[in-house]
Amino acid sequence: MFYWLLKLVVLGPLLRLVFRPKVEGLKNVPRSGPVILACNHLSFSDSIFTPLIMKRKVTFVAKAEYFTGKGIKGWFSRMFFVGAGTIPVDRSGGQAAQAALDTLLRVLREGNVAGIYPEGTRSPDGRLYRGKTGVARLALESGAPVVPVALLNTDEIQPTGTLIPKVKRVRIRIGKPLDFSRYADQRGDRFVERAITDEIMYELMALSGREYVDVYASTLKTTIEAPVNSPSRRGDGVPGRR
Repeated sequence: MFYWLLKLVVLGPLLRLVFRPKVEGLKNVPRSGPVILACNHLSFSDSIFTPLIMKRKVTFVAKAEYFTGKGIKGWFSRMFFVGAGTIPVDRSGGQAAQAALDTLLRVLREGNVAGIYPEGTRSPDGRLYRGKTGVARLALESGAPVVPVALLNTDEIQPTGTLIPKVKRVRIRIGKPLDFSRYADQRGDRFVERAITDEIMYELMALSGREYVDVYASTLKTTIEAPVNSPSRRGDGVPGRR
């Protein structure tokens, strides 16, 4: 109830008025049944704008620390994430990634929409990075279609490290659902999981127009070794793009 109150009455109308979302392909999101939204990750605001433009409730997971802050700031953070439909996951232990996937799998088995960032973290420089195979495991376990969602300019609206977003029209492009039911009997095969993940990342690359880099974003430090305008590395079946 709080989710819809925040989206339709309290915060959503203001965000739509200020940022005037321009969305291509919204009709590609199925109106019912379990759906996985696989999004590229450019900005903190991705988790705001993606649920905002969807007609169905979207559930993401976030680290539990967002829900345990102290004082006024902690209260606002907690209320925001609860209102946005985000579920806290303890990421301090070794089973953190599995806990997040189990949570999203439960959402899908209830016939709802789960949002995931296959890159695992925000892009450090706007490029698209190698996807982690959790999204493939979700697709195989749930049987849900995967809808690629490309955030096109959220890094310009709220660059990493900034608190106040710039007032600029947000642009989002949504691709057609990807059906991986042909791999239903190959769950647990890491080569299949990699192939599925690479297919999803290829679609995100095509939709976003962002350069693809065949390394995990989480392995990079603040200073990126490869210059932004250099050719992408290739591998695992996903072509690079300049």
